[in-house]
Amino acid sequence: MKRSEINAAIRHASLLCEKNGVALPEFSRWNAAAWKAEKEKIPMMRKAMLGWDVTDFGSGDFGHVGAVLFTARNGTLRGEGTPYAEKYIIFKEGQFLPLHFHYKKTEDIINRGVGIMTVELYRSGGDESVIKTGDVDIYCDGRLVTVKAGEAFAIGPGNSITLIPGIYHRFGAKSGDGDLISGEVSSINDDNIDNRFAGQMGRFAKIEEDEEILYPLCNETEKII
Repeated sequence: MKRSEINAAIRHASLLCEKNGVALPEFSRWNAAAWKAEKEKIPMMRKAMLGWDVTDFGSGDFGHVGAVLFTARNGTLRGEGTPYAEKYIIFKEGQFLPLHFHYKKTEDIINRGVGIMTVELYRSGGDESVIKTGDVDIYCDGRLVTVKAGEAFAIGPGNSITLIPGIYHRFGAKSGDGDLISGEVSSINDDNIDNRFAGQMGRFAKIEEDEEILYPLCNETEKII
């Protein structure tokens, strides 16, 4: 991805949140100089990789595969920081995260009230394959729901789905219903080791530096500081 594309995506996500009354923490507006100025006070923020994340997962097609994410709270698997994570995940209409599961993390994915979230689910095999037949049992706001493998279903405003380890999932903004602000409340999030993608994907984008950084991404703060 080009840095200009990343900067534009963050601007769009920030404005969408502001227009819809979703307040992000103050550090969502920290530029590189601000991160450097706070260096001695933020070792936990750096370890937990708080902040912005814009990625196309190496697809080269950010308009369809990708999202803007902002990690507001998180800890580490060593027990540092909070024992949970919280994210905002912002999609433009038609954007989706690629099919993946987590080895350790259990997460509630929440429609924060803007747009319609579409979800597809599959069970995983012992060899981490995608099982494309049969039913998948999950909970939506504590209620047991059974869906067919790969069948797209909608999560409306204010509602959520609980995703447990080993369940392949793909979700994003339903086409025809505008942009989507979703959220994640989960156990500790470690994007360096806890994602299993169904295809040849990468978690973080490869960046072409064609303009100055607006806000550093969560996997860039160590380098910048």
